[in-house]
Formats: sequence, C-alpha cells, structure tokens
Amino acid sequence: MEHFYNSAPQADEGKDIPAETPPVEEPTDTAPKAADPGIGYIFEHTRGRKCLVFTNSREECETVCQQLRQYCEVNHESDRFLIHHGNLSASYRESAEEEMKDDDSLMSVCATATLELGIDVGRLERAFQIDAPFTVSGFLQRMGRTGRRGDPSEMWFVMREDHQEARAMLPDSIPWYLIQGIALVQLYLEERFVEPPRLDRLPYSLLYHQTMSTLASHGEMTAGELASRVLGLSCFHRVSQEDYRLLLRHLLEIDHLNRTENGGLIVGLAGERVVNNYKFYAVFQENVEYTVRAGSEQLGTIVKPPPVGDKIAIAGRVWVVEEVDHKRREVFCTLVKGNIPAYFGDVAGDIHTHILERMYRVLNEDRQYRYLMSHAACRLADARESFRKSHMADRPLVHLGGKMWALFPWVGTYAFLAMERFLKLRCGKRLGLRGLQSSRPYYMQFTMQADETAFYGIVCEEAEKDFDALELVYEKEVPVFEKYDEYVPEELVRKGFAYGILDVEGMKQRVLSWKKFGGDQVEA
Repeated sequence: MEHFYNSAPQADEGKDIPAETPPVEEPTDTAPKAADPGIGYIFEHTRGRKCLVFTNSREECETVCQQLRQYCEVNHESDRFLIHHGNLSASYRESAEEEMKDDDSLMSVCATATLELGIDVGRLERAFQIDAPFTVSGFLQRMGRTGRRGDPSEMWFVMREDHQEARAMLPDSIPWYLIQGIALVQLYLEERFVEPPRLDRLPYSLLYHQTMSTLASHGEMTAGELASRVLGLSCFHRVSQEDYRLLLRHLLEIDHLNRTENGGLIVGLAGERVVNNYKFYAVFQENVEYTVRAGSEQLGTIVKPPPVGDKIAIAGRVWVVEEVDHKRREVFCTLVKGNIPAYFGDVAGDIHTHILERMYRVLNEDRQYRYLMSHAACRLADARESFRKSHMADRPLVHLGGKMWALFPWVGTYAFLAMERFLKLRCGKRLGLRGLQSSRPYYMQFTMQADETAFYGIVCEEAEKDFDALELVYEKEVPVFEKYDEYVPEELVRKGFAYGILDVEGMKQRVLSWKKFGGDQVEA
C-alpha cells in the first residue's frame, strides 16, 4: 500500500522511514516528467505483466485509462491498457474481456466493479486499487482475481490526495482513503471479518418486479393467490399485507394491473410495456442520466440525482437542487457559493460501521503495518499526529474555531446518513445549527450557537425520545433509488427509505454513548 500526493514533495521527504517499511521495488523505466506520481507508479509496475487496475467510479476509470495511454505515447511504446465499465458499449467490453482471456497477453485493464466477479479474465498477476474500496468483501474479491502459476494473489493499493492548503481545516488533514484501506486489510487479517448481508430491507422495487413477473408467467390470479406466492419469498418477510394491498391498488390506478370480470388480476396495458421490454428481468438499475438545468441553461448530466436541498458540483460551480423531475429525467438547481466534490451519481457505497471503528483504532494506535510503503508509512504518522493534537481520540466533537465544529461519529454509511438528518430535523433549532456539510461517512462540519456541553446534552436527550424514522425523511422527499421505485406509491418509497435504508438504531446507540461527555446536562 503506497500513498502519493499529486504533486511534490511526498510524505517521506526529509523524514525517517519506520523500520518495518518494506523496500520499494525499483521500476525499469519511469513515467513522463511532471506526471501524476500515483498514476506513474501504476504505469511503471504494470509493464510486462497482466494486471487489473480498479477504480471506484466510471469517471475515474476513464481519466486513469486516458492518462496511462498518454504515458505509453510519451514513452514510444504500444498501447497496453484496455478499459471496462458499465457505461461502455457491449463491443468495447467484450473486446477487453477476450483480450484478457489470452494467457499470453500482457495487457492491463482499467475497470470498475464490472470485472470484480463473474467474468472470466484469465490468470492475472497483479491487481491495483486506486483509493480504498468500500468493503472488505470487495477488497478480497478484487485481490482474488490475481495469482498465477502457484504465485500468491497480489493487491497493490495506490492512495492519492492533494496537498492541504495552509488554511485547510482539521478534517482535511486526515488521509481518509489511506486509513480506510488499512482498516479493511486489518479487519480481515485480525478477524476474518466480511460484511454480513443486510436482511432488514423493505425492497418495494423488487416487490413490484416479482408481482409483475409472476402475473406475466402465470396469467390471471386473485389478489390472495398473488400475495401468497409473492409475499412468501424470504426477502419480503418485513412487507405487511396492508403494504401489498397499497401497492396493488396503486398499480391498478396507473394501469400496470387490470381487474378482470371475475375479479382476478392481470398485467395492464402500461404494465405490458414494462414487462415486455428486454431489460425488465434485470432487477438492477442501469445508469439513467438526468439533465441538470439552471433556468434555461443546460449544465450537463448526472446519474441518481441527490434529494431536493442537497448540493451538486457541475460546470465548475456549486448548485443547490430545487426540483427533481423523475419522469422527464431533469434536475433544476440554482447557483450557490461553496466548494464540494463533483457528483455524477456514484455515491459512496455502504461502508460498515465496523470499518469506521477500525479506522478510529488505526489513528489511535502506534503499531506499524508491514505492507505500508515509505510514503504511506510517513503519511500515516502525520495523520496520527494531527489526530492526537486535535483531541479527536478523546471525543467526537472537535472545535475548529469561532462557531465552527466538526463531528466524527465513526459509524457506517446508513447510520451516518440517519445522523445527518437527526441533527438537522430533530436537533437543529435547539442547537442553532447552520450550514451542515458532510464528507460521508467520515465527518460533518457545521456552525452552531450551542457550546460543547449543550450539544451532547441536546442530542442525547433527543435520541432518547421515541420518534418515528419517517420523521427523518424530508418534507416532499421521495428518495427514488431502485429500478422500479417510480412505479411504487410514494408512501411506500418513503417508508422503504426510512425503515430499510436509514440505520436509526445504530445512530441512536452511537449518540447515547456520548452521554459521558456531558449528555446528562441539558441546557434549556
């Protein structure tokens, strides 16, 4: 595992390298001058080998492949890089797959999760991972694609970041991907931990799919027969009879179902258009792009737009989402000030709470990890120093100056998402909370009128109250994520998000653990 700043100097320049750091494998050739050091490192260490280069988004996959091919041109060598991701045409994907099946090929493929499993790509020597994957299972699956002629599997992590500005706030001084990568590896080495499946979802999109496919294959059925066949599937164990009746009534209203003279149910005209489409039987959503508009101006396209009120970065500026029209695939927004990462729909995956807790321990312990190369070992030492000096080890709320605070909950993605909404909707007025911005699931930054003791008191008091998870869904928000959510009643979409996605219990447990910091003292 190695770390690179995108420009000189690197983290180990002028510093003592920890004793357990392994020696660097010297490349035979170098990348072009002024090249991105991390991409140059991959370019050098894929030469003469058959490799996979994994990225976490299709945007990054395109950029990395483009850079690597440019390095080939500068070095006057033939192109040795292919590309594979879900937005490419079938011909591009299949040609890459065929090339990789050839055991004599020394080509490398830049890929997303599309090559993580299932597709035969022959026997590979190395896998590279740019930044940390979201899960231990993803890390193991990607590493497991490699190993040939009896050699062990190899995963080379490449962590990249920009140098922090002199006035950057504390959270930016932590190399989150590096810490996450270490946590993933350590959890498997120490505990053989792999994320368990989530069995508590409310999969209403899948319920629509199974209802329509059952009727399409069996023909006319009574509502009782349909419910008996569909709701008996184990994945629907949390779906009530009343929820199913609500779905069936809605499908009758939108002509996806029709009622016969005998009182039975059949697929309706609108439903037939969906069922007869060749894409119907794939339950996973293909990428659907939304056009982003500000007034009459078209800014570009994104996938899976965020909810109304969230911000997006596109066309070099920051915008707040005012309206999402799912039928016309349009997002309407207005210009605001600020700075957030670009968003094209590849949201952070479901990172388990156990990973965040191990990240805390990585920062809080002094041990060295033998797989860290020199830059990474020194960057970790810098991060640990920032962690200790800022007292992040002692408490989750850190004062950044003035009325600005940072909160480090150390919980997984969906508990973090619940906590964001809990702070805004349940605690916001009492705290005098303003401008909450998140780097999910690592930290939140905000200003507030309350002091530290009042913060812990108020949030603990609110967490002890008995409130409905639906209260954490914004007014008029319909969080459409799954393929067939648009055919599901809005009431069920909201319910599925509140009870099946948001980890309210995990959030409450973490908040109530903060009582020791002053949560028993509540200011009026």
